[in-house]
Amino acid sequence: MKRVGVRCDVGPSRGVGHVMRCLALAEEVRRRDVELVFVCDAHTVPWAAEQIAARGIAVHPAVWGPAEHVELVARLDALVFDSYDLDAAVYTAVRATGVPTLAIVDGDLRGAEADVLVDQNLAAELDHPPLPRDSIRLAGLPYVMIRDEILDHRPAAPPSDRRSAVPQVFAFFGGTDAFGAGPYVARALAATGLPFEATVVAPGADLAAKLAAVGLQSHQHLDVIGPTTELAARVREADLTISASGTSTWELLCLGATAGLVCVVDNQEMGYERAIDTGAAAGLGLLSVLQQDNSEAVPMLKRLLTDTAERGRLARAGWELVDGRGRERVADALLQLI
Repeated sequence: MKRVGVRCDVGPSRGVGHVMRCLALAEEVRRRDVELVFVCDAHTVPWAAEQIAARGIAVHPAVWGPAEHVELVARLDALVFDSYDLDAAVYTAVRATGVPTLAIVDGDLRGAEADVLVDQNLAAELDHPPLPRDSIRLAGLPYVMIRDEILDHRPAAPPSDRRSAVPQVFAFFGGTDAFGAGPYVARALAATGLPFEATVVAPGADLAAKLAAVGLQSHQHLDVIGPTTELAARVREADLTISASGTSTWELLCLGATAGLVCVVDNQEMGYERAIDTGAAAGLGLLSVLQQDNSEAVPMLKRLLTDTAERGRLARAGWELVDGRGRERVADALLQLI
């Protein structure tokens, strides 16, 4: 049986986005009788560690230097990279061994070098970064990697308009909400003055306390929950889902969700702007702005809470953009290398 390693970032400040998309690829590769090992510090985010363990995948602690990676790949048939933090020398050293490599990137290659480079971001096919020698690049939404949990809940047909007397809102910002977006979004929701029933994910006690302290009107209701394994079901039940404009964006589109996006960090800005420009998601602005002033987000939230037709239009546009088969295409490219 072939053995593939997955070297990905994870941590309280880095979040779990790298792990989530790597798990999507892992689920597909395992269907093809390939053994996997994740190489990451999953223990730093227990929820991420649970997600990997639930799939029966072994975990090796993260390694960092070129020599450690060369030693690692001596026991592998291929290695997948998904990291913002590795030095360029790591990629060069691993590739020099002749072991096939695939790197998942987001626009800027950050020194990544591999036989196959995957940029699953919207309109990435329009970008033409200089490629390392003998590399191929798979770019754009046809290569978005979606997990089983999401695919199991993807509607078979485009979503229809949903009319709710009181809109149901679900908000989450990755496995750690590393930038503390939840309370600011909750305050903007409250500032609309409109009725809603919201559920917001708070991965830690501090965030939960801040959410509980948000002032609400009598016709507004907010529940705070911890990280959930039923994310897709929650999204499907909601009239509006609010999230960071990172990896989760493509999952929301695949699910046919009405997505309101917050750009929580600079490296999300291009993806945020492109998602808004397609008309498949609504923009609530930059978190750095929202933290100071929610006057940009409130009018958009008012529209999303009251305009049933607009919510339906956004949901259908997203559903059509992401077909859920990207991981099959990426797995094909990876296994052709072995």
